Amino acid sequence: MKQSRIRTTAVALLYTLVAPLLAADNPLTPWAGSSGPQPPAPWHVSGLPHQRKPFTQFRIEDWHGQHALRIEADRSYGNLVHLLPAGQAGHHLAWSWTLDEPNTLADLHTRSGEDEALRVCVLFDLPHDHLPLLERALLAMAHTDGGDPVPGATVCYVWDSHLPPGTALSSPYTRRIRMLVLRGPEAPLHQWASESRDIVADFRQLFGEEADVVPPLIGVAVGADADNTQSHSLAHLGGLTLSP
Repeated sequence: MKQSRIRTTAVALLYTLVAPLLAADNPLTPWAGSSGPQPPAPWHVSGLPHQRKPFTQFRIEDWHGQHALRIEADRSYGNLVHLLPAGQAGHHLAWSWTLDEPNTLADLHTRSGEDEALRVCVLFDLPHDHLPLLERALLAMAHTDGGDPVPGATVCYVWDSHLPPGTALSSPYTRRIRMLVLRGPEAPLHQWASESRDIVADFRQLFGEEADVVPPLIGVAVGADADNTQSHSLAHLGGLTLSP
């Protein structure tokens, strides 16, 4: 237990030291820029078209030594989205996260169980004319109903309670969203874990058969949902940085 506290403190201290250096070239507004509990603009909550179910809750708070984003899903759905300028490039995404209450009922292989206690997603502007006709029609309808642009390709990094790290799979709802599990059932709860991903390499791994060139970014989103399993989860997300 003592060693666990030491590791947690060390991760928090390291982030405190490097965050100012990363922020200089980071197009993502940091949580530290918030003067209150609400995530700072241009971060905004986004849901499903005409969503009537509860929205996942996002709040800034101090958690285990970090100024963190609290993400709580309670029979809800929602993402916190940060749109990026047209043509935005990025190669590496880094963040820290901790899972506090997992959703043990989730099953990412099925529609009835496709809930995520914690996800970090990168939205790519894959041209829709690369897609099958039916998928193009569905994306056009979603774009008409929603306020945010609908990406042709989304890579989501997931913390899951059942699948082992390295598992790659498509959402059972749409192949426009493909997931990569980074933390699985072996990962301890209530402890900060740090991630650094080559998003270009991950796009090529998950969508390479559809595009020879990695498209520019539309935005970054973080979220959780528990609407399919009608359950609950709680997690925290620390610093999130996008760099060349």
